[in-house]
Amino acid sequence: MEQLTLQVEGMSCGHCVNSIEGSVKELNGVEQVKVQLSEGTVEVTIDSSVVTLKDIVAVIEDQGYDVQ
Repeated sequence: MEQLTLQVEGMSCGHCVNSIEGSVKELNGVEQVKVQLSEGTVEVTIDSSVVTLKDIVAVIEDQGYDVQ
């Protein structure tokens, strides 16, 4: 398992948290997702043999957020 922490801009409310957590959790290989709204971060635990950082970034950006 690999732990990733992403800086995400544009999150401002509980809906943002639910949107990101829900979409990222749908990816195969994602074990855990935790959004820290106050810090602007998304922590993801993945099986890197199944899913990549690029996959996760694409899903978050598709929801309308910017990943740094």
